[in-house]
Amino acid sequence: MKKNILQSLFLPILFIACTAQHTKDAENGPSESFLPMQIGNYWKTDAQNYTEIQDTMRIDGQLYFKFYSLIGGDAVSTSYLRIDKDNQLRESWPSAAGKEYIRAKFNGNVNDTFFTLNDGTVNDHQVTVTAKSDKKMTFSYNMVYHPNLKDHPEQITYIKGQGLEGNWKNIKINGVIIK
Repeated sequence: MKKNILQSLFLPILFIACTAQHTKDAENGPSESFLPMQIGNYWKTDAQNYTEIQDTMRIDGQLYFKFYSLIGGDAVSTSYLRIDKDNQLRESWPSAAGKEYIRAKFNGNVNDTFFTLNDGTVNDHQVTVTAKSDKKMTFSYNMVYHPNLKDHPEQITYIKGQGLEGNWKNIKINGVIIK
Protein backbone atom coordinates (compact mmCIF):
# COMPACT_ATOMS: atom_id res chain seq x y z
CA MET A 1 0.00 0.00 0.00
CA LYS A 2 2.79 2.42 0.95
CA LYS A 3 4.55 1.55 -2.31
CA ASN A 4 1.44 2.44 -4.37
CA ILE A 5 1.00 5.74 -2.52
CA LEU A 6 4.66 6.64 -3.07
CA GLN A 7 4.41 5.74 -6.76
CA SER A 8 1.26 7.81 -7.18
CA LEU A 9 3.00 10.77 -5.52
CA PHE A 10 6.22 10.30 -7.49
CA LEU A 11 4.65 10.14 -10.98
CA PRO A 12 3.14 13.68 -10.89
CA ILE A 13 6.44 15.07 -9.59
CA LEU A 14 8.32 13.29 -12.39
CA PHE A 15 5.80 14.59 -14.94
CA ILE A 16 6.16 18.17 -13.65
CA ALA A 17 9.97 17.90 -13.66
CA CYS A 18 10.02 16.53 -17.22
CA THR A 19 7.54 19.19 -18.39
CA ALA A 20 9.59 21.93 -16.73
CA GLN A 21 12.79 20.65 -18.39
CA HIS A 22 11.05 20.40 -21.79
CA THR A 23 9.75 23.96 -21.39
CA LYS A 24 13.22 25.16 -20.36
CA ASP A 25 14.77 23.40 -23.38
CA ALA A 26 12.15 24.91 -25.69
CA GLU A 27 12.85 28.36 -24.27
CA ASN A 28 16.64 28.02 -24.40
CA GLY A 29 16.94 25.98 -27.59
CA PRO A 30 15.78 28.55 -30.16
CA SER A 31 18.11 31.25 -28.80
CA GLU A 32 21.00 28.89 -29.52
CA SER A 33 19.92 28.62 -33.14
CA PHE A 34 21.52 30.50 -36.01
CA LEU A 35 17.94 31.40 -37.03
CA PRO A 36 15.61 31.48 -34.01
CA MET A 37 12.04 30.74 -35.08
CA GLN A 38 9.05 31.88 -33.06
CA ILE A 39 5.95 33.77 -34.11
CA GLY A 40 6.58 37.42 -33.26
CA ASN A 41 10.33 37.43 -33.97
CA TYR A 42 11.33 40.35 -36.18
CA TRP A 43 14.27 42.09 -37.80
CA LYS A 44 13.60 45.74 -38.71
CA THR A 45 15.54 48.51 -40.36
CA ASP A 46 12.52 50.85 -40.52
CA ALA A 47 8.77 50.74 -41.26
CA GLN A 48 9.52 50.13 -44.95
CA ASN A 49 12.14 47.37 -44.52
CA TYR A 50 11.63 44.44 -42.18
CA THR A 51 11.12 40.71 -41.79
CA GLU A 52 8.83 39.15 -39.22
CA ILE A 53 7.61 35.67 -38.39
CA GLN A 54 3.84 35.88 -38.66
CA ASP A 55 2.49 32.35 -38.46
CA THR A 56 3.13 28.63 -38.91
CA MET A 57 1.88 26.25 -41.58
CA ARG A 58 2.14 22.53 -42.22
CA ILE A 59 3.49 21.59 -45.63
CA ASP A 60 3.78 17.87 -46.38
CA GLY A 61 3.23 17.23 -42.66
CA GLN A 62 6.19 19.39 -41.58
CA LEU A 63 5.80 22.56 -39.50
CA TYR A 64 7.15 25.67 -41.24
CA PHE A 65 7.35 29.25 -39.98
CA LYS A 66 5.98 32.00 -42.23
CA PHE A 67 8.57 34.76 -42.74
CA TYR A 68 7.01 37.91 -44.19
CA SER A 69 9.32 40.64 -45.53
CA LEU A 70 8.59 44.15 -46.73
CA ILE A 71 11.39 45.62 -48.85
CA GLY A 72 11.47 49.29 -49.81
CA GLY A 73 7.89 49.76 -48.72
CA ASP A 74 6.37 48.11 -51.79
CA ALA A 75 8.02 44.74 -52.45
CA VAL A 76 6.80 41.76 -50.45
CA SER A 77 8.41 38.36 -49.95
CA THR A 78 7.00 35.39 -48.06
CA SER A 79 9.14 32.38 -47.14
CA TYR A 80 8.22 29.20 -45.28
CA LEU A 81 11.20 27.93 -43.28
CA ARG A 82 11.99 25.20 -40.77
CA ILE A 83 15.07 23.69 -39.18
CA ASP A 84 15.08 19.90 -39.41
CA LYS A 85 16.49 17.31 -36.98
CA ASP A 86 19.88 17.53 -38.74
CA ASN A 87 20.06 21.31 -38.12
CA GLN A 88 19.44 22.12 -41.79
CA LEU A 89 17.47 25.24 -42.73
CA ARG A 90 14.80 24.14 -45.21
CA GLU A 91 12.33 26.11 -47.29
CA SER A 92 9.14 24.96 -48.99
CA TRP A 93 5.96 26.54 -50.32
CA PRO A 94 2.26 25.68 -49.95
CA SER A 95 1.93 25.60 -53.75
CA ALA A 96 4.93 23.29 -54.23
CA ALA A 97 4.17 20.29 -52.07
CA GLY A 98 6.95 17.71 -52.22
CA LYS A 99 9.65 20.27 -53.06
CA GLU A 100 12.19 21.45 -50.47
CA TYR A 101 15.13 23.78 -50.78
CA ILE A 102 18.07 23.47 -48.35
CA ARG A 103 19.18 27.01 -47.51
CA ALA A 104 21.79 26.24 -44.84
CA LYS A 105 23.43 23.36 -42.99
CA PHE A 106 24.21 24.73 -39.54
CA ASN A 107 26.12 21.56 -38.58
CA GLY A 108 28.43 22.06 -41.55
CA ASN A 109 32.12 22.90 -41.41
CA VAL A 110 34.22 25.42 -43.32
CA ASN A 111 34.63 24.37 -46.98
CA ASP A 112 31.67 21.94 -46.86
CA THR A 113 29.66 22.18 -50.09
CA PHE A 114 26.08 21.17 -50.92
CA PHE A 115 23.33 22.02 -53.40
CA THR A 116 20.06 23.72 -52.47
CA LEU A 117 17.89 21.59 -54.76
CA ASN A 118 20.39 19.03 -56.01
CA ASP A 119 18.54 18.84 -59.33
CA GLY A 120 20.95 20.65 -61.69
CA THR A 121 18.39 23.27 -62.75
CA VAL A 122 19.14 26.98 -63.16
CA ASN A 123 17.60 27.63 -59.71
CA ASP A 124 19.93 25.17 -57.98
CA HIS A 125 22.65 26.89 -55.92
CA GLN A 126 25.99 25.42 -54.96
CA VAL A 127 26.51 26.42 -51.35
CA THR A 128 29.85 26.52 -49.54
CA VAL A 129 30.40 27.18 -45.85
CA THR A 130 33.01 29.97 -45.97
CA ALA A 131 33.30 30.83 -42.25
CA LYS A 132 32.13 29.36 -38.95
CA SER A 133 32.66 30.29 -35.33
CA ASP A 134 30.68 29.77 -32.14
CA LYS A 135 28.76 32.99 -32.92
CA LYS A 136 28.58 33.30 -36.74
CA MET A 137 28.26 31.17 -39.83
CA THR A 138 28.64 32.37 -43.43
CA PHE A 139 27.46 30.62 -46.59
CA SER A 140 28.33 31.46 -50.20
CA TYR A 141 25.57 30.77 -52.78
CA ASN A 142 26.57 30.32 -56.43
CA MET A 143 24.03 29.62 -59.19
CA VAL A 144 26.44 27.30 -61.05
CA TYR A 145 23.83 26.14 -63.60
CA HIS A 146 22.55 29.62 -64.51
CA PRO A 147 24.09 30.97 -67.75
CA ASN A 148 24.23 34.61 -66.56
CA LEU A 149 24.58 34.34 -62.78
CA LYS A 150 27.22 31.61 -62.53
CA ASP A 151 30.35 32.74 -60.67
CA HIS A 152 28.57 35.71 -59.05
CA PRO A 153 28.13 34.26 -55.56
CA GLU A 154 26.13 35.90 -52.80
CA GLN A 155 27.13 35.55 -49.15
CA ILE A 156 24.71 35.25 -46.25
CA THR A 157 25.79 35.30 -42.61
CA TYR A 158 23.77 34.04 -39.65
CA ILE A 159 24.44 35.11 -36.06
CA LYS A 160 23.70 32.58 -33.32
CA GLY A 161 20.69 33.61 -31.25
CA GLN A 162 19.86 36.49 -33.60
CA GLY A 163 19.40 35.22 -37.17
CA LEU A 164 20.40 37.00 -40.34
CA GLU A 165 23.23 39.48 -40.07
CA GLY A 166 22.26 42.93 -41.28
CA ASN A 167 21.97 46.60 -40.46
CA TRP A 168 18.93 45.99 -38.30
CA LYS A 169 17.86 48.80 -35.97
CA ASN A 170 15.35 46.62 -34.08
CA ILE A 171 15.46 42.89 -33.39
CA LYS A 172 13.03 40.87 -31.29
CA ILE A 173 13.81 37.19 -30.61
CA ASN A 174 11.54 34.92 -28.54
CA GLY A 175 9.81 37.83 -26.82
CA VAL A 176 13.06 39.65 -25.98
CA ILE A 177 14.05 42.93 -27.63
CA ILE A 178 17.71 42.43 -28.55
CA LYS A 179 18.11 45.78 -30.22
